[in-house]
Amino acid sequence: MRRKVKKERGNFDMDSTAQTFNHRLTSIKLWPPSQSTRLLLVERMTKNLITPSIFSRKYGLLDKEEAEQDSKKIENIAFATANQHFEKEPDGDGGSAVQIYAKESSRLMLEVLKRGPRVKDGEMITSEKVGAAHETVFDISGGHRSFIDAEEAEELLKPLSVQGKYTKICFSNRSFGLGAARVAEPILLSIKDQLTEVNLSDFIAGRPEAEALEVMNIFSAALEGCVLRFLDLSNNAMGEKGVRAFGSLLRSQHNLEELYLMNDGISEEAARAISELIPSTEKLKILHFHNNMTGDEGAVAIAKMVGHSPVLEDFRCSSTRVGSEGGVALAEALATCTNLKKLDLRDNMFGVEAGLALSKAIPAFSDLTEVYLSYINLEDEGTEALAHALKDSAPSLEVLEMAGNDITTKSAAALATTIAAKQFLTILNLSENELKDEGAILIGKALEDGHDQLKEVDMSTNMIRRAGARFLAQVVLRKSGFKLLNINGNYISDEGIDEVKDIFKNSPSMLGLLDENDPDGEDDADEEDADNDDELESRLKGLEIKQDE
Repeated sequence: MRRKVKKERGNFDMDSTAQTFNHRLTSIKLWPPSQSTRLLLVERMTKNLITPSIFSRKYGLLDKEEAEQDSKKIENIAFATANQHFEKEPDGDGGSAVQIYAKESSRLMLEVLKRGPRVKDGEMITSEKVGAAHETVFDISGGHRSFIDAEEAEELLKPLSVQGKYTKICFSNRSFGLGAARVAEPILLSIKDQLTEVNLSDFIAGRPEAEALEVMNIFSAALEGCVLRFLDLSNNAMGEKGVRAFGSLLRSQHNLEELYLMNDGISEEAARAISELIPSTEKLKILHFHNNMTGDEGAVAIAKMVGHSPVLEDFRCSSTRVGSEGGVALAEALATCTNLKKLDLRDNMFGVEAGLALSKAIPAFSDLTEVYLSYINLEDEGTEALAHALKDSAPSLEVLEMAGNDITTKSAAALATTIAAKQFLTILNLSENELKDEGAILIGKALEDGHDQLKEVDMSTNMIRRAGARFLAQVVLRKSGFKLLNINGNYISDEGIDEVKDIFKNSPSMLGLLDENDPDGEDDADEEDADNDDELESRLKGLEIKQDE
């Protein structure tokens, strides 16, 4: 059996966008990304740019046409930047180029979100609109990341003390040293009673630990007592010392609705400190805790916060090194979050036991629209339990991702039954499993009726051969708004490749690249021969997917 290679992920915190550029990577070559991966990134960025968010509330929401144009430009710039690095400093597998590609895409997309929609020809911007924006939002994060000293801080922060009644501040992407922090201190003290949103992500980059901790202490003391609904402390490599440096600020927060602690080096000790310091999470709706080194004990501490967050709608605890014990604790805590709409637990080491615990919590999530459970070692037992739980809950589910979970044909029927019931699905990702032709045809059969909103299906690296590939292609082609089928990295014969390409001859952009397909790949000894592909397809096409089983 072909050995599969696990995906590598960069620090790219725009949730659905990260998974896009992190296309299946092999140990031989990580750069450049395939054309289908680049197109997927553009699609995901476009979706992010037209989705209402805190940025659209501040700066306005882009329309789809403008978002697509911006996304294409962003991807081209990010690709060129990363490719230039790769050519000048080749690192063998291209890993650092992938990281640059991700970070540059994320940075540029953030700039577009903060810019908002461009003024259209003939459109008038009234003084009332301009005044309202300046009265509420103060943002110095635009442009290149830079160190700022005391003199520059005085100039940058002057509007805070002389103009308008700001309620939202963003100091992200600027590195504050002690001099700049001391300039900011009296200004923050003077306006803290009016603040509702504070973004201090990535605001101490490159500073020595002692200086960074003192800067955190200064900001924390200055902002203590402000009544915030939004707080972002991401990308500050805080660890436990950093968390406790923000102790004064955290201890004074009773009304937080959104809290972001991504890529912060949060160990189990730091996680316990967070749980200990924040006095109340009763109003918390969004908690993002991505890319930390939390582990099981840390997850137990975070679970205590989750268990006291009854109105939580969006929980992200991905890439945090959480194992079975922590996964079970999180699952049990999540069962109390009946308003949950989005759940992202990707890239952890949960295992079957945690998967079973999560399946018991799933029925509570009647409003769930997005679930990301890739790379958490579910295997067939955990997959079947979750599939059964999802079938009878989450009626409006739009995104289902369960890639890289060692799922075989054994649990394909359970998955198919669940998928058949989810008529609002837009994205389905079951890549890097072992579903083979039988599983692929069952999934295709589940998608056959309805599913008019389906946009993307990823069944790459699943040991699929000619029959499965052909049937999937025939099914998705009939969906009017479908965008992309990814069946790369499988065992499709040359004849099968020709057949699939012929199916998509009038819409080639809907078919992802097939450059990693291995027509000579061998499955287990009991796998059907290529000659039996047609018979297998015929047998499974007639199978009825019953939703009431």
